[in-house]
Amino acid sequence: MDKLVSMLRAAGDPTRLRLLLLLRQAELTVSELIEIIGQSQPRVSRHLKLLCGAGLIERFKEGSWVFYRAVDEGQGATLGTTLSTLMSGPLASDLKRLAAVRDARAAEAAAFFKANASQWGRIRALHAPEREVEAAIVRHFAAAPISHLLDAGTGTGRMLEVLAAHAKRAVGVDVSPEMLAIARDRLMRENLAHCQVRLADTYRLPFSAGAFDAVIFHQVLHYLDDPGAAVAEAARVMRPGGKLLIADFAQHDLEFLRQDFAHRRLGFSDREVQGWLQVAGLKALSSEAIAPPGGSKEKLTVKLWVAHAPAKSRAEAA
Repeated sequence: MDKLVSMLRAAGDPTRLRLLLLLRQAELTVSELIEIIGQSQPRVSRHLKLLCGAGLIERFKEGSWVFYRAVDEGQGATLGTTLSTLMSGPLASDLKRLAAVRDARAAEAAAFFKANASQWGRIRALHAPEREVEAAIVRHFAAAPISHLLDAGTGTGRMLEVLAAHAKRAVGVDVSPEMLAIARDRLMRENLAHCQVRLADTYRLPFSAGAFDAVIFHQVLHYLDDPGAAVAEAARVMRPGGKLLIADFAQHDLEFLRQDFAHRRLGFSDREVQGWLQVAGLKALSSEAIAPPGGSKEKLTVKLWVAHAPAKSRAEAA
């Protein structure tokens, strides 16, 4: 009862209620909230601190920026949902200013894509059509509902968007604030409130053991010095019976990808990936090759490797 009263007191202020309703719509910085709410930085920061202390919102740091978001689990999430229903969402004026903030983010993302489009287009032209790869990924994950999904090395957040319909909650992590800005804009535009992104290293995931029942590495491991260590860390945060999917290039000899695109590894063999899985305590289930059209040696084959974390024995469960 004390916790509920504390949450009600925190939400029982017009400005804090506005902030809470806005943060149920999107992850926002203090400066963005100031722009929407129209109040000073000290006042907005004080209100945010009270909402955090009551367990209604959470704060997380991303480089030099700090983002806030409404909690999506527990009593705080239940109360937030109830208040949002009673209020029919944020005020119309707040939603209008939120749309302006989103438009500004979209413009920044578009500028970044425009500056790098030629490079990404060159790589995309080398491998199988992305729609085929994405359809195969969805097929592997659609067989059973996903409670908590981790997209390790989320980049622009495309996998979060593709798999959003199959996951109750999803988190993408990446070490690039620029990529996370694009991913966050994507999630906002698609209204995927159950998906979020965080600044984090795939070698040191900021999650407890057994936090996820599904993990995906999509075109990530060929950038890493030690892909096996990243797979082992993913295994640590997987629940017993959880599924891991790796989507990456089969072994190739296109050396220019190292020189021009910072690829550290020129794809992977089945034997190499199976070795990582074995060391990580995962059981390989299947693999699938998606070849590019034409069959040229100057093309890249995308491979999908699927594994799972063995379920606990009865003795371990007891």
